[in-house]
Amino acid sequence: MLRLLNIEFQKLRYSKSARVLSIIYFILITFIALIASIEFNFGNVNFRIADQGIFNFPFIWHFNTYIAALLKLFLAIVIVSMMSNEYSNRTLKQNLIDGLSKKEFVLSKFYTVLVFALISTVFVFLVSVVLGTFFSDYTEFSIVIRDMDYLLAYFFKLTAFFSFCMFLGVLVKRSAFALGFLFVWWIAESIIYALLKFQVFKGSNTAESIVQFFPLEAMSNLIKEPFSRLGAVQSAANQLGEAFTKDYDIHWYQIIIVSVWIFLFVWMSLGLLKKRDL
Repeated sequence: MLRLLNIEFQKLRYSKSARVLSIIYFILITFIALIASIEFNFGNVNFRIADQGIFNFPFIWHFNTYIAALLKLFLAIVIVSMMSNEYSNRTLKQNLIDGLSKKEFVLSKFYTVLVFALISTVFVFLVSVVLGTFFSDYTEFSIVIRDMDYLLAYFFKLTAFFSFCMFLGVLVKRSAFALGFLFVWWIAESIIYALLKFQVFKGSNTAESIVQFFPLEAMSNLIKEPFSRLGAVQSAANQLGEAFTKDYDIHWYQIIIVSVWIFLFVWMSLGLLKKRDL
């Protein structure tokens, strides 16, 4: 494993675009802290976002992992470019000539995906701890560690998304087309969901039960939007006679669905390489 990782990071070391995109990604995660300084003035009323509880433990685990996951496209570009460069620079063929098997080649990419996801998870953890220490109203240990399973969900979400990007990089061979394919896939899932929801299974939750097995939807379900959990939003909804009944929990079957997709993406990537004449 270490040998394969060393090969990949030697390649990334000389990729300026990979370094720049990775740095931008982690800088943007750090910029979550800037949200705390945003303040709105409405006449004599001062409204500061940090005072609304978004950095309170344990809510901060949900909020930060959700926001950080929105930025994953930066690292996705690195993953896709990493695959396309293997074809354009002919390093894939050279690696195979030098004795690397196709299985080891795919595993080297997957191990890199795991490292990216793990580093990002640790980084979000550290940023959350720092922000929570400064802004949280609750610092009891039992409260701090509550809902930390969002970090696990974040790790699986990134691993699955990057594995999908790896597969698209093998499938399409060109980074721009691979990212375009990703966008088309997202649109296709949205259209299928709309057809099932409003045409085929009207007035039921059958559409949700079906699309939860789609790859992008499965990843999305791991960390649902956190904003409707805020006390101010809940209070406003109650005053309007509405109530949120959304399930924000992370369920074991959601992790299993995403894990199956991770396996399939890696397996299909290897299958494509085995069939192709490189």
